[in-house]
Amino acid sequence: MTIAGESAGLEAHRQRSLAREHRRQADDAEQRAARFEIAERTESETARVLAPLAGIGYHLLADRRWPGSRTAQVDMVVVGRAGVFIVDTKAWREVAVHGDRITRGQEDVTDDVARLADLAYATEAALAETGLAPNEVHAIAALAGQRKMHARVASVDVLGVHDVIGHITKRGARLSASRVDDVLAALLRYFPVMGEQAAETEAKDATTAPPHTVVPAPVLPREQPPAVADLDDDLADQLLDGVLDAPIEDWMAFLDPAQAKLVRRSFNGPARIRGAAGTGKTVVGLHRAAYLARATGERVLFTTYIATLPRVLESLLARLAPDMVGHVDFVGVHKFAKDLLDERGIPFRAPGLEARLAFDDAWNAIRASSPLRSARFTRRYWEDEIKHVIKGRGLTRFDEYADLARVGRKHALPLETRQAAWDLYDAYESGLRKRRALDWEDVVLLARRSLRDRPLERYGAVIVDEAQDLSCAMVSMLHGLVGDRQDGLTLIGDGQQTIYPGGYTLGEVGISLAGRGVVLDVNHRNTAEILDFAKEMVADDQFVDIEGVDGVGDAVSDVTRSGRVPTVHRATSRADHDAAMTAHIAEVLRLVGTSRGDVGVLVATNRQVDEVTAALRSTGTPAVSLKDYDGKPVDAVKVGTIKRAKGLEFKQVLLAHVPSRLLAPVTGDPSEAARERRELDRRELYVGMTRARDGLWVGVRG
Repeated sequence: MTIAGESAGLEAHRQRSLAREHRRQADDAEQRAARFEIAERTESETARVLAPLAGIGYHLLADRRWPGSRTAQVDMVVVGRAGVFIVDTKAWREVAVHGDRITRGQEDVTDDVARLADLAYATEAALAETGLAPNEVHAIAALAGQRKMHARVASVDVLGVHDVIGHITKRGARLSASRVDDVLAALLRYFPVMGEQAAETEAKDATTAPPHTVVPAPVLPREQPPAVADLDDDLADQLLDGVLDAPIEDWMAFLDPAQAKLVRRSFNGPARIRGAAGTGKTVVGLHRAAYLARATGERVLFTTYIATLPRVLESLLARLAPDMVGHVDFVGVHKFAKDLLDERGIPFRAPGLEARLAFDDAWNAIRASSPLRSARFTRRYWEDEIKHVIKGRGLTRFDEYADLARVGRKHALPLETRQAAWDLYDAYESGLRKRRALDWEDVVLLARRSLRDRPLERYGAVIVDEAQDLSCAMVSMLHGLVGDRQDGLTLIGDGQQTIYPGGYTLGEVGISLAGRGVVLDVNHRNTAEILDFAKEMVADDQFVDIEGVDGVGDAVSDVTRSGRVPTVHRATSRADHDAAMTAHIAEVLRLVGTSRGDVGVLVATNRQVDEVTAALRSTGTPAVSLKDYDGKPVDAVKVGTIKRAKGLEFKQVLLAHVPSRLLAPVTGDPSEAARERRELDRRELYVGMTRARDGLWVGVRG
C-alpha cells in the first residue's frame, strides 16, 4: 500500500542529495581551477624564463603528453647543444631536502620527484636508438619563483626556476647541430602534443560507436608566445658561455645504438663486455660508470692494471659527465690495494728495490744443473712464473702448483721442473722476509685478505677495464667488493690484447657469467687499412680466454672508416730511424685538423721513451711522456710505452724502434718459451697499431 506523500518525499531527498553532489563537484572544480591557475602562472613563468634559450639554438617543447598517460603532461622538454632536459615546474614552498628525501612543508614529495626520474630513465631508453648516451638526458624540477636553489634527489636536479638556464648552458656544447636534429625528431615522436592522442581516440571511436550529439566547447583565443624575460647581466653571460664553449668529442655524447643500449643494460650478476680493438669497450665502460653512479646514487670504482690510465679516464669523465665527478673513483688496481692497507692501518713497506735484490739472490743461488737454467728458458720466464702464475693466484702449497693448468703459458712443465720453480719461489719469499720487504703481488694479497676479514661497503659497482691483464688474485679482490649483486661487477677486455704472461679463468676466481657476456663487433676507431695491417700481428695467435675457452680473437663485423695504407720504414741506423720519424711527424702535422697533441709515438721500453723524447726535442718538437699525461689537451707529441697507451687512441701513431724479427717469419726451431714471448711481443705491437685512428707509421730496426 502506498503512503500519501511518500513519492514526493523520496524526490525531495533525491534532489537534496543531487544538490549536495553538485556543490561538492563545484567545490572540487573550484579547487581544480585554482590548481590549474597556479600551474598556468608557474608554467608560464618557466616558459618565459627559458625562452632566451631559443635565441641560441635550443628547441623548447611545451605542454607535451607524458608517455604512457592519456592526461598527464610534461611542462617542457628542452633540447639543444647541451643535451636533453625534461623540466617539470613545481609551485612548492618551504622546500627542504633531507638526504634522499624532499619535503614541502610537512608533506613528503619524494615520490613526485621519483616519477620525474623514471620519465628521464624511460626517455634514455627511447633515445638509445639515436645513439644518444644516457648521460645526456637530465630531469629538472623547477621551483617557481625561486633562485639560488640546487639540490639533487633521485637523480633529479631540484632548482630555482631562475637557475635553470645557467644549469643547462654550463654543460657547454655537447651535441652538434645535426645530432640535435636527430634527437629532436625522436623527442617529437616520444612526447606528442597534449590532445593528439585524445583526438586519435575520438576518431577511432567514431568508426565503431553510434553517432551522438556533441555540444561544441567555447573557442578560446589563440595563445600568444610567452614573453621573453628581461636579460640581466648574469643571464646574458650564461647564454654567451653556452655559445662560445668548444664542442666535446662526438663519442662523449653519442654512441652507436648497440653501445648506448649496453650502457643502460642491467645484469643480474657479474657481466663481461668484450670485443676486438677499436670497438669502443673503454668508452662504453666510462659511460656505464657515469650511468650507474647517477641511476643508483652509489659510488662506482673504475679500475685497470695500467697505473696512469685512471688519471686520463677521470679527466675524460669530467667532460663527459661533469655532474658525476666525485661519484666515480678512478684508481689503478695496485694503488687501490695500497690505499686500502693505508686506510686500515695495516703496516707494510711499499715495494721497491728490496724485492728486486731478493730475487737476484734467489736466482744466483740456483745450480747450473737446475732445469731452470736450461737454454730453452730465460730468467725473465721464471720471474713471470712466480709473479703471474704462483703469486698471482696466492698459491701457498706446492701441491696446488703441481696440479695447476698454468693458463696462458705455452710450455708444459714436468713435475721436476715445477719443483725447481717452487724452490725458487721459496727462496725468493725467504729473501723478502729477511729484508722485511713486499712485492706488489703481496700488497694485493694482503688487501684481499683484509677485505675477506672486513668487507668494504663503499661501492655499489666495480668496472674493470683491460680485465685480461689482471691476476687471479686481483679479480678475486675486486669481486669481493660487490659480490654477485645486480650490476655489481663489469669486466671489460679482449683476450687478443693480453700482453702479460700467464693468465687466469673466471672459474678459478669463482665467478660465473651465466650468459651475461656481450660482444661489441663494430670498429669505430681504425681505418680498414690500419686494422688489416695490425691483424697480421695476431693472425695465428691462440690463447685461453678468461672464460676458460680457447680463443682466436673476436671478429669485427664492420669497419666504418678507410684511409691510407700504413707506412713501414726500415732504418739502416738510429740516425736514419730518428730522421724519418721526425720527418713523418712534420708531414702529418701539415694535415688539416691534426695538432701535435693528436700524435702518439709508442715504444716497447721506458729507456726508448727517453731516447725518442730527446730526439724530438732536439728538433724543436715539444713532447710529453704518457707517464705525465692526464687526459687534458696538450700541444705536444705524446711519447710512451705501448703498455701505457692501452685504453688510449691517437689520430696518428708512430711505432718506433720495432725489432725486425717481430715482423719477419719464424726461423729455426724456437723453444715454447721463445714462442710464447714472440706471441706476447706481437700482441703488444697489435695493441700499439690499433691505437691509431687515421694514420700509422712503423719504424723498424735491426
